[in-house]
Amino acid sequence: MTAASVDRSFTDWAGSVWVRFALRRAGQLVLSLWVLVTAAFTMIHVIPGDPVRAALGPTAPLALIQQRRAALGLDDPWWQQYFHYLGHLFTGDLGVSMTSGLPVAGVIGDRLGATVEMAVLAFAVAVAVSVPLGTLMAVLARDGRRRGGDWFFTSASIVVATIPDFLMAVGLVFVFSVSLHWLPVAGRSGPVSYVLPVLSLAIGPALMLARIVRVEMLAVLQTDYIRTARAKRVRSTALYLKHALPNALTATITMGGLLLGALVAGTVLVENIFAWPGLGGTIVGSIVAKDYPTVQAVVLVYGVGVLLVNLAVDVALALIDPRSTIREA
Repeated sequence: MTAASVDRSFTDWAGSVWVRFALRRAGQLVLSLWVLVTAAFTMIHVIPGDPVRAALGPTAPLALIQQRRAALGLDDPWWQQYFHYLGHLFTGDLGVSMTSGLPVAGVIGDRLGATVEMAVLAFAVAVAVSVPLGTLMAVLARDGRRRGGDWFFTSASIVVATIPDFLMAVGLVFVFSVSLHWLPVAGRSGPVSYVLPVLSLAIGPALMLARIVRVEMLAVLQTDYIRTARAKRVRSTALYLKHALPNALTATITMGGLLLGALVAGTVLVENIFAWPGLGGTIVGSIVAKDYPTVQAVVLVYGVGVLLVNLAVDVALALIDPRSTIREA
């Protein structure tokens, strides 16, 4: 067999592995989306109460309520409502708000940007802090050095990372807004208004990721090739940043992707604390008003966001470590 034929066979095999990987992930995404849509539809229909009466008020005449229920298709059998719901989703129609009468897609479109903006900024801050911090703590603690400082970092990061986002937000508001008057309490009126909401979401994940980077980095620093590079007197910056850090980031990327999905969902309470004009206030207000089409759509948007983040993490890991793709194929 010639070298050219061997290369061609390897290329064909590798290509088929990536095709199977893409098809498998696409199938998982479609199945997850179907489960999510079905769960969102079911959730609304098992919640007690009449959304039409809640939207029209307790004094609304019965004839008007029946007319509105018929117009919304709520008198149809559940399976007809389900397929009707799926058909509208395929055309991008998320329904009409029962309280405002506006298309839900428009309401979400107006507020989605603020939520995504906050979550992405918080994730960027968490990564920018966690990777250098975790790397530094691993370098300082390698070979059992500075055990006191390493114990303090681990203990403090565990304590701070377990504080809920909303409690962190309340504490930051009390310190920096109420006591020191340095930052605004609420609103989205300029760059300074981003500081407290973003920090509320980022501090816990940053410390959690820093601990993961530290553990992975310590393991990498014990490997033979790092010892060999150190024996060859490779410069410290090249040793840690070029040789050690890339091999320590696989677990960090996995956890970081999960945290990004959690950050998107975690914005609900933080947005309400800071009166942030995102989806968090929308879903809370819709639940109180029993505006079920809006609740349904927002839950769906949050779920799709988490699924897309997980898909991006899978693709990133496959590109960084193709062996994981090959093992699954």
